[in-house]
Amino acid sequence: MWTPTLVVSPQIWRSGQVRQGTRTIPEEAPIAMTYNGGTHAVMMGTPQDLDDFALGFSRSEGIIDSPGDIESLDIVSFDDGLELRMWLSEARSARLAARRRKIVGATGCGLCGIESIAEATKRYPPVGRGNRFSWLDIVTAMGQLSSFQTLNRETRAVHAAACWHPSQGMVAIREDVGRHNAVDKLSGFLLRTQVSPQDCMLLLSSRLSVEIIQKAAAADIALVASISAPTALAVRTADDAGITLVAIARGNEFEAFTHCHRIQDTRDERLAQKIGP
Repeated sequence: MWTPTLVVSPQIWRSGQVRQGTRTIPEEAPIAMTYNGGTHAVMMGTPQDLDDFALGFSRSEGIIDSPGDIESLDIVSFDDGLELRMWLSEARSARLAARRRKIVGATGCGLCGIESIAEATKRYPPVGRGNRFSWLDIVTAMGQLSSFQTLNRETRAVHAAACWHPSQGMVAIREDVGRHNAVDKLSGFLLRTQVSPQDCMLLLSSRLSVEIIQKAAAADIALVASISAPTALAVRTADDAGITLVAIARGNEFEAFTHCHRIQDTRDERLAQKIGP
């Protein structure tokens, strides 16, 4: 049985002295996505929230639009990995046949196995209108992110993707050794629970590269915020998809790169003073 973490006993060296210690580290497992009996992809990821991973990955790949497109899902555990066995509706089976590909995705890769430049840089329809968020919403949401990263507190080695709503706070968070996997898991949660992605912002603990923006666009998320900086291609992709891209969000500061109209210029100085300069 696969678990998200493993406790190991490393040697700890400090100031030239050695002692035996313990540390919790994240598990990294091959996770095969199979549809109608055929393997579509093998991703390296954290064996946790696999139902959401199956849904979110399938939506990001353009294989499904709703949970009902998957007629059955079985999670099968083997000694050397896991298999997410999905059987699709007839219409989705035809869509899959038109674009089937086999890939092996490394932990840090969200686009492994793409067979053409056009596929890697494909454009998505513009996202919906989306909610508007204040400066304080974004600062508050990003400030709360680390406190909800339970797996990362144990391991210090996983990424997080979270959904934050201005009236509900942190709606959900998903963690994984692969940052793109974390986004897929959160996308699957939104699809499964029918939480409106237009009402929330996507929070990320990782750098913003193009596949993260593509997955946000596929999930119809209108505002993405991260603690790290974006790549140039991520900015162009966000601009094309109508996504508000907020990055380098740390403390009371952030930088907005695209579609800034969703950020309300209504900073309350009294509230700001409570947070600090």
